Amino acid sequence: MLFPKKVKFRKWHTTRENPNKKRVATRGVKLAFGTHGLKSLDAAQITSNQIEASRRVLARALGKTGRVWVRIFPDRPETKKGGELPMGKGKGDPYRFVARVRPGSMLFELDGVPAKQAQEYLVKAGHKLPVRTTVVVRHH
Repeated sequence: MLFPKKVKFRKWHTTRENPNKKRVATRGVKLAFGTHGLKSLDAAQITSNQIEASRRVLARALGKTGRVWVRIFPDRPETKKGGELPMGKGKGDPYRFVARVRPGSMLFELDGVPAKQAQEYLVKAGHKLPVRTTVVVRHH
């Protein structure tokens, strides 16, 4: 599972985002390493478990031939209070890390695999994530 080695602050403030504004990614939107990539079409928070599940699908499919790049990292702590606790008594304890993803973010990249297989593997990996995804291909 991915998570930060060390964090400066255990708990983050909850950011308020305007639900009416469609905020798209401007960084990390192009293929940088591989020939095929999985791109997000929605905004969401992807947990480290979901990233790992997708990565495993890709790694298993590729075997020793191809290479996978994970382009997102869960650096944002999420907190949760225990069940059946009364209101108040402050913010809950951190229990997982998530990666904020916006439409257009590149999630994974692949290389060293035939085009048809790459497409198939990336679609399978996309099923493990809470966002709609699309496969992008580098054109020479």
